[in-house]
Amino acid sequence: MSNIIATRLNAIRQQLEINQIDAFIIPRADEYLGEYVPARNERLHWATGFTGSAGMAIVLKDRAAIFTDGRYTVQVRQQVDGNLFEYLSLHDDPQIDWLIDTLPAGASVGIDSRLHTLAWYQQTKTQLDKAEINVVEVDTNPIDVSWIDRPAPSASTMTLFSHQGAGRNSIEKRQQIGQLVKKQGADIALIAALDSCCWLLNIRGNDVPRFPVILGCGLLSANGDMTFFTDLAKVPQNIAEHVGAGVSFEDEAELATVLVQMKGVKLLADPHSANAYSQLLAQKGGAKLIIGTDPVALPKAQKNSAELAGMRACHIRDGAAVSRFLAWLDSQVEQNIMHDEAQLADKLESFRLQDPLYREPSFDTISATGANAAMCHYNHNNGTPSTMAMNSIYLVDSGAQYLDGTTDVTRTIAIGKVTDEQKKMVTLVLKGHIALDTARFPKGTSGVQLDAFARQYLWQHGFDYDHGTGHGVGHFLSVHEGPQRIGKNVNGVALLPGMVLSNEPGYYRADGFGIRIENLVTVQHCQALQGAEREMYEFDVLTHIPMDVRLIDKSLLTDFEVNWFNQYQQKVRQTLAPLMQGDELAWLNRVTVAI
Repeated sequence: MSNIIATRLNAIRQQLEINQIDAFIIPRADEYLGEYVPARNERLHWATGFTGSAGMAIVLKDRAAIFTDGRYTVQVRQQVDGNLFEYLSLHDDPQIDWLIDTLPAGASVGIDSRLHTLAWYQQTKTQLDKAEINVVEVDTNPIDVSWIDRPAPSASTMTLFSHQGAGRNSIEKRQQIGQLVKKQGADIALIAALDSCCWLLNIRGNDVPRFPVILGCGLLSANGDMTFFTDLAKVPQNIAEHVGAGVSFEDEAELATVLVQMKGVKLLADPHSANAYSQLLAQKGGAKLIIGTDPVALPKAQKNSAELAGMRACHIRDGAAVSRFLAWLDSQVEQNIMHDEAQLADKLESFRLQDPLYREPSFDTISATGANAAMCHYNHNNGTPSTMAMNSIYLVDSGAQYLDGTTDVTRTIAIGKVTDEQKKMVTLVLKGHIALDTARFPKGTSGVQLDAFARQYLWQHGFDYDHGTGHGVGHFLSVHEGPQRIGKNVNGVALLPGMVLSNEPGYYRADGFGIRIENLVTVQHCQALQGAEREMYEFDVLTHIPMDVRLIDKSLLTDFEVNWFNQYQQKVRQTLAPLMQGDELAWLNRVTVAI
């Protein structure tokens, strides 16, 4: 592989010469700036061999560096040749500072402005201007020129998502968002997020792994009319009838032509999520940029009753599939049959595949045994999958895309006997999970205010975890949906009824074991609170899958927590029993007995 990467680096360096630039920045992103990138757009992987989900490389004429975060410290050294790239940290070695230290004044740095946000571009340009280093927007990405065997784009057509399943038709949605565009003082909004475009038009696609969207970009007028720029070969014949009046479809290449003719138009765009190229082009064409957030994000996050009905239904079927996997796993361990992490992930999917509404995983399954689970975003595909060992802990974090919703769940499982220390840690995590699940909070409360509910018991014993406590989840869309989140350093977006979030505290002991307990919940009005002086909200759980009682130290739980646990397990049993039979039903009844 090193020889192949060396050849690719030489090809990139030839392009540096042709473009008369001294360095080129390669982010792990494409022009849509989403979490998931189609194989065709995995430029960082092509240039370096690195498969992680976050990173950046910088190629200079005589050296190169790769920047990754703490999740990938081990992986980057396994995948990327240290003779070709220096290993640096995304957070501790700011990339632009590194460039300023490395290059002389008068040097030129090339970027592909489609692959960066406008906010990043502006900050980078300001820093490099001060150092008298030029920023050059390349017309053609040096990697695209050199990538001979580049995968073809997806050829699958757009699918029409039923208005019944969505709860509203496209016209209603577009008019509602159009009003929000008008309210922000704009004529037109640049709808750059793929899931926002799909939500607005009630369409889905198959262009991105794990994310059921179609590639494209939208311009939405204040009156609700919309132009969607996409691959026209993917647009089905009956689309006009489906989306209703006021929508036109154009080839994606036409977007640039339209943006450059926007003289005098007030264009709403999010500089933190839409690419720099589009906004700079519109600005050059005479548009006035109105800085704002994606107007679709908040309405999309607040699921209506039809969307919530779909989420509830798919979570019950998903609960049965995952529970059947857990029953199988227990029977294998009883027979002392130990599988590797990849086999376990495949077996879990085999149960989901039996559902006719199942489409694909909602993210790559985290199937992690023993010490691997201590890396909270571990992926068994990045090396040799480990085999389960007796008397250990297995962590499985998985999710599914169904036609009626999206799931995400983590269960931590005892394989044989576990230590008292491991039980203590699982119980502290469970206590935090229960505290967040049962929290009541006034309207206007954000996830940053609720985060400590989940961490408090770990904190009391001197422990913590290095990831957020909860992320939003879409409706047959992104498993990591914004803007709502629960975490220490997240935005202050207030939680609103209809939002779906994960509740996933964890604990990770390096080289030892990892624990996470994750359910999805939805925000709702408090049902049983009499005499409240404020409008109060609470969570309602969507996930129905047993928790492993073998990992719990009951002596560390209060009566309230024991009751919560028993009620949850009982509800799981009642909900799933009609979907299970024989040995699997016997297993369900056994593992949900009250403690």
